[in-house]
Amino acid sequence: MPGEKNVVSPSLVLLKKIYLPPLHIKLGLMQNSVKGMDKTGHGFEYARSKFQNVSDAKMKEGILIGPQIRELMQDKHFDEDLNETERNGWLSFKRIFKDFLGNHKAVNYQDVWQDLLTLYKAMECNMSLKIHFLESQLDFIPENLS
Repeated sequence: MPGEKNVVSPSLVLLKKIYLPPLHIKLGLMQNSVKGMDKTGHGFEYARSKFQNVSDAKMKEGILIGPQIRELMQDKHFDEDLNETERNGWLSFKRIFKDFLGNHKAVNYQDVWQDLLTLYKAMECNMSLKIHFLESQLDFIPENLS
């Protein structure tokens, strides 16, 4: 019947207790950020020289792990080596960590998220399905997401 739920059996877990793991969101955002960078630019070359143990193929695809992401976030020199478009996208990425994926959401978290999407579009990043899914579910994420 149109308008009625077509669930065969009830869910095993309450839907309000299911969250997207923030680490997967962070890794997807970082991957898109690196993929959108100019591969011949100073910022990408700096990141490549900083993580010499990461293969060129992984670096071009933006496959970095949590400690490497945290190291880049604290590195002021990396921020300076990016061009203007990349720097704006990177700063927005860092803001998402602080104002949305941290221990508490900022009051304007939806604006922060929209800024990130706009700046990633300017960098010509391809957005993954999980980022679009997260965008559609922003209103359902609880206040104490950590």
